[in-house]
Amino acid sequence: MNQITELLGIKYPIFQGAMAQISMSPLVSAVSNAGGLGIIATGSMSVDKLREEILKTQQLTDKPFAVNLMLMMANCEEIVDLVIELGVKIVTTGAGTPKRFMPKLKEAGIIVIPVVPSVKLAKKMEELGVDALVVEGTEAGGHIGEVATLPLVTSVVQSVSIPVVAAGGFSDGRGLAAAFALGASGIQMGTAFLASKECPIPDSYKEKIVSSVETDTVVTGRSQGAPVRSILNKMTLKYIEMEKAEMNREELEKLTMGSLRKAVVEGNTDEGSVMAGQIIGNIKQIRSVEDIIETTIEEYRHVNLPII
Repeated sequence: MNQITELLGIKYPIFQGAMAQISMSPLVSAVSNAGGLGIIATGSMSVDKLREEILKTQQLTDKPFAVNLMLMMANCEEIVDLVIELGVKIVTTGAGTPKRFMPKLKEAGIIVIPVVPSVKLAKKMEELGVDALVVEGTEAGGHIGEVATLPLVTSVVQSVSIPVVAAGGFSDGRGLAAAFALGASGIQMGTAFLASKECPIPDSYKEKIVSSVETDTVVTGRSQGAPVRSILNKMTLKYIEMEKAEMNREELEKLTMGSLRKAVVEGNTDEGSVMAGQIIGNIKQIRSVEDIIETTIEEYRHVNLPII
């Protein structure tokens, strides 16, 4: 049996990326019901809102799902306590180390899976006693590291003994086959699920995804040490111009203030932060979550690898 499916009790080794203000109960429950691992994103979320989302998800699915802990958030300790209180059994983590929460999480029997962008961090997380890793390459959408998925996953699987889920550049069964070839136990997809019927974002955002090609994303924020991959639009173009002009952090933050909400709530794809990965060119239609997952598995089963 696959290491990840056995560990988590899911049907397929497919994670749904934790996308801030997007990965909520409608999408999360749909992914879990279709056999993958739905993950609630806590970025910018209050404890009360998270309680609401967890309870809704528990009503919509009886399958495993996870909560992503953004460890840099001021209310992270309260969120951890809520996750334990409501009986969530899987967490993924990002933006820091889960070290201070590990005793509490493990005492509650919670499976901990950090998202890491380097071999160094992967080794540190294994030493902490985490259960698995999501290893994310720079092809991914949103906040990213600097190493591409292929060399990163290849290096990590040779450096740790716990299961690895590959992320960054996956949207179909060919990608799943490639991840297995690298030694990973599964894949995480984010951008692919943006173009799903169940994803709670405006149609304009979804249409932007399916109409874009692989060269349409750009990375902003490198000058500030916080690179983010999004679709090129008026806002990102202005940001890049300001970075080239060496504008200070305060001016850059003014430009991006509320930009994620503009995209995911208001549907403003010109001035909003339309985060997406480089796999965007492979996504051509809006489909149900079930179709995305089932097609991915079917494609994987029909991959014919040539014999050398």
